[in-house]
Amino acid sequence: MKSWIVETDGWRANCALAIVAILAIASPVGAQQSSPSLKDALLSQRGFSGSRRPPPPPVARYVSETGSAFVLDRTSPLPLLKFENSAEVWVLSPQPASRGDVIYRNEMGEPMLRATKLGGMILFTDESPNGAAAALVGKAPSIQPPSVLSPIALYQRMGQASLRASRAAQRQMPFETLQDARPETSVLIAESATVTAEAFERMARNGDRSILARITRVVLAEGHKPGATLKNGALVVTYAPGQGVAGRPSSKRIVKVVDR
Repeated sequence: MKSWIVETDGWRANCALAIVAILAIASPVGAQQSSPSLKDALLSQRGFSGSRRPPPPPVARYVSETGSAFVLDRTSPLPLLKFENSAEVWVLSPQPASRGDVIYRNEMGEPMLRATKLGGMILFTDESPNGAAAALVGKAPSIQPPSVLSPIALYQRMGQASLRASRAAQRQMPFETLQDARPETSVLIAESATVTAEAFERMARNGDRSILARITRVVLAEGHKPGATLKNGALVVTYAPGQGVAGRPSSKRIVKVVDR
């Protein structure tokens, strides 16, 4: 296991990462939402008048009819989505759909949003698989990640992820890195830790405690493409430098790997 040396005056070539795993207990909370019809999602938008609406801001906040609030950032070729009750930033792939609509899919190929030609927005979640109409609230701050994190900021992000995963697993869950952290990989390491913690919390909410019991530690490793594997109790989450925020797996990808 490598150790992290925090240098306040900059990065050192031989810096490595030591994570303090903090054990705490938290009870999972499940949430159930009703699923409106797709027709309602398409047509019951607030203020719908049958005419094309002005384009939304590049970074906009929406609230669905089920109460889910999220920010959609379309300032880059791969749009980003972040729910207000979650730390994970989802990387979306826009694809043309019928009637001139656009469907935004996640890494797993699942639709998360549908933007209609007339300006409506439909949100798809596990709780509302048929879609829920989302109303534009207004502009929002960008959710694009920074290009570099300082060693102290990275240390904090890793500690927070370890704490969240430990709470979900109800025991100590250490996070380690296989390679030394570098400025160009600092953000991806932090993002990989965050989505891994999200995956742990998702499994805890679903009652998958037996699956979590199979994991003894989390290892973040550099590779050619993002992914995850589980072997001998180690959950290895791979990040791929050079791919931006898309260079790490989503929490759903990690859950799928662990749940095999």
